[in-house]
Amino acid sequence: MKTRIAVMFGGKSVEHEVSIISGIQAIMSMDESKYEIIPVYLNKKNEMFIGDEIGKIEAYKDIPALLGKSQRVILVNENGTIVLMPYPLKMFGKKGVAIDIAFPIVHGTNVEDGALQGYLKTIGVPFVGCDVTASALGMDKYASKVVLKENGVSVLDGYCYTTSDYADMDTMMDSIESLLGYPVIVKPYNLGSSVGISVAKDRVELAQSVDDAFSYAKKIIVEHAITNLREINCAVLGDENDAIASECEEPLHTKDILSYEDKYLSNSKGGGSKGMASVSRKIPAELTKEKRKEVQELAIRSFQKLGCNGVARIDFMIDEDNGRLYFNEINTIPGSLSFYLWDPVGMPYAQLLDRMILLSLKRVREEEAITFSFDTNILSQSSFSGTKGSKGTKL
Repeated sequence: MKTRIAVMFGGKSVEHEVSIISGIQAIMSMDESKYEIIPVYLNKKNEMFIGDEIGKIEAYKDIPALLGKSQRVILVNENGTIVLMPYPLKMFGKKGVAIDIAFPIVHGTNVEDGALQGYLKTIGVPFVGCDVTASALGMDKYASKVVLKENGVSVLDGYCYTTSDYADMDTMMDSIESLLGYPVIVKPYNLGSSVGISVAKDRVELAQSVDDAFSYAKKIIVEHAITNLREINCAVLGDENDAIASECEEPLHTKDILSYEDKYLSNSKGGGSKGMASVSRKIPAELTKEKRKEVQELAIRSFQKLGCNGVARIDFMIDEDNGRLYFNEINTIPGSLSFYLWDPVGMPYAQLLDRMILLSLKRVREEEAITFSFDTNILSQSSFSGTKGSKGTKL
């Protein structure tokens, strides 16, 4: 009997379109002899839809028309069976579709940041990838660096600013100039795909960068920008106990940093975007044997210290002036699931997806062995403090 997998993509995020590409890429590569695949599209309100056309990339040229012939659904746990139930619920309507596991292939805030994972966890849906904590931590670029710095991973010192700082722009920019100098890199604390990220080389550019970053998030991070920068990425597959690293890549870009256009639009002429698989890059990256090993070991260390599961891509920076390697950020659900980094080490996409599913089932087994209840007679007490006129037990 095949395992029924709900592949979820889209969602309320600025990376909505990228997620559609990643999700459908995965669907096309899954082993249909093992899995019955139910594509589930999340629109920009995070409403879920299924239907005959949902798994076809051509249908997304006209999303309103696609939704008009698709069925909105909600997840329901019926005595331990997870069902995609038609919504609004109808007494004599269509029956729901039972699933065994969810496979979120979503990017960005409201979906990749632990929100969707928490929803699935609350309902009791087994799912592929990082759990709630690792997803949230991975999305928060500042918090993840704080954790990794405490665990001996080299990171660039940076400063976090909030909307209250933004209210006094001049003081904020004075602080940045005093603490970091120029050039600096400014970015939203919780976005991927290079959205809202820019380099500022003077006060005028800094004001523009800050305005842009705050248009996408309520907090931003400012770091000193490495002038002689080389970017190296490496993916990791596994969990916090056992993990392996992929081949390393060096993405190529047209500006100071890898932009959204570099990632998704530069090679799309004539054939449509292929997500992160279409980025101009060197695979393998031109690294010495020692530096390649250093990158891979630091990637695994970062992955495990953040408690990740499934596949994540870790982006590093090398300061070419001194050769130092720095953790930059982690993508807990990377674009295209970074399948292009696993092919060179002999792991085709179908096998990668299979390994990710098996890791999620392993986590389910481990969690089933954990006690989530504690027998107590606290509710048998006759009264509690706080109740009007009561002198009962104080909590």
